[in-house]
Amino acid sequence: MQVTETTIKGVLTRTSGYLRDVTSHSLQPYRGCGFGNALCGEYCYVRHNAYVTRGRPWGSFLEVRTNAAESYVRTVARERKWAERERGAFRVFLSSATDPFVPQEKKYGVTESVLQAMITEPPDELIVQTHSATVADYSDLLQELKACARIHITIESDRDRLPGLPAPASSVAARFEAASRLRAAGLRVVITVSPLLPIEHPRAFFARCNECADAVIVDHFIGGDGSANGSRTRRTPLPEAMEAVQAGTAELAYRERMIAIAREIMPGCVGVGARGFAGTFE
Repeated sequence: MQVTETTIKGVLTRTSGYLRDVTSHSLQPYRGCGFGNALCGEYCYVRHNAYVTRGRPWGSFLEVRTNAAESYVRTVARERKWAERERGAFRVFLSSATDPFVPQEKKYGVTESVLQAMITEPPDELIVQTHSATVADYSDLLQELKACARIHITIESDRDRLPGLPAPASSVAARFEAASRLRAAGLRVVITVSPLLPIEHPRAFFARCNECADAVIVDHFIGGDGSANGSRTRRTPLPEAMEAVQAGTAELAYRERMIAIAREIMPGCVGVGARGFAGTFE
């Protein structure tokens, strides 16, 4: 992977599309992703974004935004005013186009510096979205933001592997353990089953979610990848791998069956699609 350092003018991006009604802004501490060659990289919608990739294979590059925290501090007052006027509140999604806790974060600390800047200038709501169990290592820092933070940990299935696809960034067990640690620290934790992959033991899976999280969000690649009928994802090997494990899982009806089970086990704590990411749990 080619890692480069860069500076940017503005790190707060006003949201549109899928995130339009979720948060007012997204914030990317990196461009590209250190997990681009892991399982999540197979279905990541950003791999189809020519503006970001610029012809480079997804998973082959990472741009480190070394001044991300400085940019946040410099622009937060202006963006807060815009958000309050146009969206009703200043809400930040960290992050939508890269994982904030890529392996390189240990060296560069960009996400850590942004979180530290937010302690002084916190958003009204902060969603921290990750596939990595290392988020639990930042528990002390996240506790400083507990009044506004919601920690989303993606656990797409109870399976670590699908045939022909790479391993996840962190094992299922490690991510559940991270969720448990963060919740024990008093943080609000949400398991994002997104995109929903074949679950071998659905009741046991959602029972485990119930033990270590305050809520779950279920989202399928159909409707969740930002294209009509999941056409972006259908061009990848993911749907075929899903069907090889369990027939019908690449269709939206599978999501509805899993939502019904989740609601039985976690009544009032199940979000669906973008409404779930926005914090609506039914």
